[in-house]
Amino acid sequence: MTSSAGRPRVRMTGAQRRQQLLDIGRELFGQKGYEATSIEEVAARADVSKPVVYEHFGGKEGLYAVVVDREMQLLLDRFTSALSAPGSPRELLERAALVLLDYIEDDTDGFRVLTRDSPVTSGTGTFSSLIGEVARKVEHILGDQFAGRGYDPQLAELYSQALVGMVALVGQWWLDTRSPGKREVAAHLVNLAYNGLSHLDPTPGLVEKSS
Repeated sequence: MTSSAGRPRVRMTGAQRRQQLLDIGRELFGQKGYEATSIEEVAARADVSKPVVYEHFGGKEGLYAVVVDREMQLLLDRFTSALSAPGSPRELLERAALVLLDYIEDDTDGFRVLTRDSPVTSGTGTFSSLIGEVARKVEHILGDQFAGRGYDPQLAELYSQALVGMVALVGQWWLDTRSPGKREVAAHLVNLAYNGLSHLDPTPGLVEKSS
């Protein structure tokens, strides 16, 4: 069998075809966004008919949902691995920052998928929900540190959200600037986070009094 362009069509197993469509979808969603990507373009890139894409994913939203879930799991696994290995609090912060920056550098399309627009009706996870998952993994580490330093361990949840959110937001900025370099960015993030944590006031208050 040949394609419309006259090239021999590559025969694939169902699993191979599904993986091919996921890879193409990841690239297109990352580079163009959800709205600008069409099933027609996905099918054309894969050299298959549109019904083949529908057979595997039910439509564009189904394909998008699987791409997002796969990317979220990939990044979450990397964070889990980095934060599960033994190390000092500073080393764990460095690893967390570098995991995200490495992912942005090596899997740019995947990161863009997680941070770009998504269908309003989509039931898939979002970048904010992924950040929440990572923050929960950081929370128990901070909780132990807080308890050992005389701070309220219940505040670890707040601080973990702040720390991970800071890294994620800087990562989104660095996605387009790519300057300064990855390790320098990580060093500055850790400098702010670690030195800030090292000098926490156990009972902070605002300088400006409320009216």
